[in-house]
Amino acid sequence: MREQLAVIGAGPMGHSIALTAAWAGMPVQVWAADLHDLNKGKAGIEEKLAILRDNQLITDDEQIEIEQRIRFTTALEACLSGATFVIEAIPENLPLKQIWFEKLDRLCGEDVILASNTSGLSPTDIAWKARYKHRILVTHFWNPAHLIPLVEVVRGAETSDEAAQRAMNLLNHMDKKPVELKKDVLGSIVNRLQYALFREAQYIAEMGVATIEDIDTAVKYSIGRRLPVTGPFMTADMGGLDVFDSISGYLFPDLSTHSASLPAMRALVDSGSYGQKNGKGFYEWTPAFSRQMNREREQELMDWLKKDRRNRTPETT
Repeated sequence: MREQLAVIGAGPMGHSIALTAAWAGMPVQVWAADLHDLNKGKAGIEEKLAILRDNQLITDDEQIEIEQRIRFTTALEACLSGATFVIEAIPENLPLKQIWFEKLDRLCGEDVILASNTSGLSPTDIAWKARYKHRILVTHFWNPAHLIPLVEVVRGAETSDEAAQRAMNLLNHMDKKPVELKKDVLGSIVNRLQYALFREAQYIAEMGVATIEDIDTAVKYSIGRRLPVTGPFMTADMGGLDVFDSISGYLFPDLSTHSASLPAMRALVDSGSYGQKNGKGFYEWTPAFSRQMNREREQELMDWLKKDRRNRTPETT
């Protein structure tokens, strides 16, 4: 079945998801809340396409074709017309998402799949007000969606096998790397792993073991280099399960078990220092430093994407 895609929300995630679909050859309709959001979404698409072209990931002709596959609108029913698969990418607010999914559930036929791009909310909770809960699930794209291959597919309590399979098929067609969660668990897979690492990083800094800069450096130039090739279980296999078991026995009891942010993080938040978004966090975010780090991160992701595309087998292209 060839899905007809609609995306609800033209913000950073919404327009990036739409770009991903269009890059894979799919036409996509994008709903924006107003003309301001619509124009920002269009500008975001144009900027990202220009960078992809400059990195030789697309040609000039492909850029034009991708743009032509994306249609923005502020009319919800026009966006949903003909759609067989809808991805919601609105703010991370459970009551708001519940209202939206109740609305989408009314407007879309029972066979239309409704997916949320939430990074951590429960699909079971999101579907609470909907009648046809069997077609509701999570497809969590990682930011930036057009560069990060992973998408987490999370079933709700009543999500059907058909809905999960259609989501996996769609994401494979979009050239993503989907993984399916068999249970609805808070934070899915990667946020649980990411925040376990972040908690321990805070704990090491609080103990005065190393500076924040050195902790970041340690991660970037060790597990940051190795984990793209071998995930945690394969790393353990390659290192020897007997070794990992022995280290776990004495290290696990000494790891952080804090149930909330540690003092330094809490103090920053309480003082209104939120990081890059307002200029100060663990680091000082001058405009120049912010541009530099965003460029470096984007370029690193581009390089990985080029490598992925070079290594694709004929069966996956």
